[in-house]
Amino acid sequence: MSSKRVFITGGASGLGRALANCFADAGYWVCIGDVDDGRGAEALAELQAKTTAHYCHCDVTQESALQATADWLLSEWGGVDVVVNNAGVASAGGITEFPLSDWEWIVDINVLGVVRGCKVFAKLMQAQGSGHLVNVASLAGLISPPKMASYCATKAAVVAISEVLTLELDPDNIAVSVVCPSFFRTNLAESVRASDADSQAATQRLVNKAKLSADEIAARVFKSIEKREFYILPHPEGRKIWRLKRWLPFAQFRAMMLKQTNRMMSKRDARK
Repeated sequence: MSSKRVFITGGASGLGRALANCFADAGYWVCIGDVDDGRGAEALAELQAKTTAHYCHCDVTQESALQATADWLLSEWGGVDVVVNNAGVASAGGITEFPLSDWEWIVDINVLGVVRGCKVFAKLMQAQGSGHLVNVASLAGLISPPKMASYCATKAAVVAISEVLTLELDPDNIAVSVVCPSFFRTNLAESVRASDADSQAATQRLVNKAKLSADEIAARVFKSIEKREFYILPHPEGRKIWRLKRWLPFAQFRAMMLKQTNRMMSKRDARK
């Protein structure tokens, strides 16, 4: 096998599709999984113009779907070198308003979807003697903005899982990376579940008006994956605020976050 092989969940749109194109441009064979077969067909056609590519319907809430993809990769391509657990959804809302059913929905996709992907593909990589797991979290997994408890909790869990696995899988020659971007222009806002109209609008505004596109973020993330970096924070401002949280006394960091939140709320109220 001369070409490296990558599998990306949520690969039919957004960051997943942009990353798929980065891997294709670098000569990888690219397999994408998604639940949107229409977008999957479009993404596959784009990839096949560049490289050997395959699309599979893959629901990350079903371990059997991920296992079927792993079995296909082993049978048809002889294995996989990089797996990007990218599929995810967004949420927003206060702790007293956000329904428990939506907590269960986002945990099943954002946390257990990553767990299922790591569980299935770590086993394959252990058998082949090498591999690289890339888990897509968020800056929200490292810092904690208000009215995002459910989203922050799931992404913090992905960071923690990745930190565990980089130690656990090191003897098996399996690298691990965790990607923690801030807001960028993507279709993530389509899936957001919010407890109120203000939270919904704020999330969509932050995504749709972000400075960087999914393609720009993917290019930065791909370079870091190739270097096998563990923490991948593609936004410079994200790296700055994460350092502040790590270095400042929490009371000081909390005061800074409260000040920033109040400023954002004032701007929101002014727009009404």
